[in-house]
Amino acid sequence: MNAALDDTREMREEDRLDVAAVDAFLKQHVADLHGEPVIRQFPGGASNLTYLIRYGERELVLRRPPAGVKAKSAHDMLREAQVMAALKTAYPHVPRILARCDDPAVLGTDFYVMERLRGIILRRELPPALGLDEAGMRQLCHGFIDRLVELHRVDATPPALAALGRGEGYIARQVGGWSERWRKALTDDSDPCEDVLAWLAQEQPVGETAICVIHNDYRFDNVVLDPANPLDIIGVLDWEMATLGDPLMDLGGSLAYWVQADDDAVFQSFRRQPTHVPGMLTRREVVDYYGERSGWRVDRFDFYEIFGLFRLMVIIQQIHRRFVLGQTSNPQFAGFGQAAAYMGQRCRRLIARSER
Repeated sequence: MNAALDDTREMREEDRLDVAAVDAFLKQHVADLHGEPVIRQFPGGASNLTYLIRYGERELVLRRPPAGVKAKSAHDMLREAQVMAALKTAYPHVPRILARCDDPAVLGTDFYVMERLRGIILRRELPPALGLDEAGMRQLCHGFIDRLVELHRVDATPPALAALGRGEGYIARQVGGWSERWRKALTDDSDPCEDVLAWLAQEQPVGETAICVIHNDYRFDNVVLDPANPLDIIGVLDWEMATLGDPLMDLGGSLAYWVQADDDAVFQSFRRQPTHVPGMLTRREVVDYYGERSGWRVDRFDFYEIFGLFRLMVIIQQIHRRFVLGQTSNPQFAGFGQAAAYMGQRCRRLIARSER
């Protein structure tokens, strides 16, 4: 099973940390650290940077924004640490925060350090060492959804959690905010998709299903499986976008990444988790199981699914605009304009199906 463990690599040169500064900070704020640290980098994640720090057998994880990004922007590491600390008692699957730093003299940016949850993280392809048959994959899916339902059942009224967001009016703010981001991200080659924006504005539910803590980026590559029993999800990672909002919006955001076996070849190219393998639930089965476990009505889920795809479309288009403007030269972004256009057409197909 060790072959399936999430591995690390040498730090990329542009992401390299000042090892001496990290060591001095950690020994001042975390007890029982001895010797010199060995620092490696986790390969996953296209946004914030994550590092493994070893002191002998002791393992810590450091999270920081990319170089050149101000910590008080979308990459707010101190807020993420605050969310995790506030949730830890009620939702034990959150890693324990060990230290936080807002002193730019240490690494030039805010960062935090947490305990390492040693386990398996599923990425694009299923590790053969996992050894799960179709029944096992189905059970893993159920456990994945159960962890989301557990989060949505957390009492959000204690002050530390109530401070995470406004809650009421969440759907309207999301529709308005992401529509504005979309219009600002358009380029000369873009389809404006005003019909999709109009449909979302018109069809948004009046009021939220409930107000609860939502993760906002809940995917298989953000959960940790127990190496001894991969059917047990022992951790949930990446809390940067967590807030108070509608639980069905959280589920809809997750489904935008849920590529199933019978999807077309273009959507298959978007896949970043092994949701296509035999035994994995379909999107419809995910929604039905979530409704069964949560007790919330899911019979009118079209809006949430379409909005989740639209939000992903905006994210893709924002990256495409950066590429067009020369703000990034990464060749993997060259096709993001076509990818955003595809997502717009996919939204339209789902809208047409919804209106039948």
